[in-house]
Amino acid sequence: MKRRTVLALSTALALGAAAPTRAAALPTPGAPDAKALAGSLQRLPDDDATAALVRVGGTGGSWHGAAGVRDLRTGAAAREEARFRAGSTTKVVTAATVLRLAADGRVDLNAPVQRYLPELFAGSAFHRPVSVRQLLNHTSGIPAGDGWGDAFADQYAHRFDVVTPAWVAASALAKEPAFAPGTRQQYLNINYTLLGLLVEKVTGDTFADAATRLVLRPAGMRHTYFPGTDRRIHGPHNRGYQLVDGKFVDVTEWVQTDRTAAGDMISTTADLERLLTALFSARIVPEPQLKEMFTPPAGLPDATMTAGLQRIKIDNHTYWGKSGSRYGYSTGMAATRNLSRTAVYSVNSTDAKGEEMNPVAQRIILAAVRNTA
Repeated sequence: MKRRTVLALSTALALGAAAPTRAAALPTPGAPDAKALAGSLQRLPDDDATAALVRVGGTGGSWHGAAGVRDLRTGAAAREEARFRAGSTTKVVTAATVLRLAADGRVDLNAPVQRYLPELFAGSAFHRPVSVRQLLNHTSGIPAGDGWGDAFADQYAHRFDVVTPAWVAASALAKEPAFAPGTRQQYLNINYTLLGLLVEKVTGDTFADAATRLVLRPAGMRHTYFPGTDRRIHGPHNRGYQLVDGKFVDVTEWVQTDRTAAGDMISTTADLERLLTALFSARIVPEPQLKEMFTPPAGLPDATMTAGLQRIKIDNHTYWGKSGSRYGYSTGMAATRNLSRTAVYSVNSTDAKGEEMNPVAQRIILAAVRNTA
């Protein structure tokens, strides 16, 4: 996972001006800046994105809109209720699932993950205990698992191959530790791949079933699901594209089984907004465990990642959120701790895994945080 993706929500941004699907001037102090949000969606589709969806809410009011097209072949307008590949925002659900299990006394955050997955760690180079909490906040020292490489061509050639989380985890644990557990923070999918396997071991269910029961349903996320080996996005959706040598390659259909608990979720902006609201209101995870989502690891002053979230400071405000990307789709969600401002976006980025942040997402973020109470 590239650092650009992790830090996407905290980037300094530029702003445009345009017409949205829906906008209204809201004079209430702390209300979303409708004009700025409308401007962030100007001139889509373009070479940076084919569509964008935005929802901004909070105590001062709400705004939502969409721009671009759902399909480059037909030119039909983008659907605001569209489902999309949510990428690493999946980790928010995974963390909440683990914390729910902790609240129920079924998982000990201080216990070594080796206690829950002894067979997987048997014979590995990880002789020091790695706690469940260290997986949650990315301080485990476990290196990345194997894959197809970072090049789009290699990834695309294997887009329908089925790779299990257990295989990815085993490939990571076959390597030497990157650092002693708890001494550094390094954001990697492997931490949440292992958490997904832990959830399955503890509950006896598939990760998808456990996360749906413990988080998605209580949060009211009726349009969110884990596709597993299904390459399609079911329900209304805007197609995703990768720009390759000046041509748009359709990347909508893809199998993501290697990253189930780390980035396989399909969702909507409305559902991710529901997740933020329910989580921050302690309706999913009780307060004693919820503090894990707002507490970076002690002793690491530069650490910003927590259990599922990242601390983001913009314009004297602190937001807690998560970004994610899969080919064709870039997603972000964030909120202030008191829910005075919530923001969710999905951009059909034409270079979602690139080194630079998508310009459309940049404009959206800056517009979304304006006038925060």
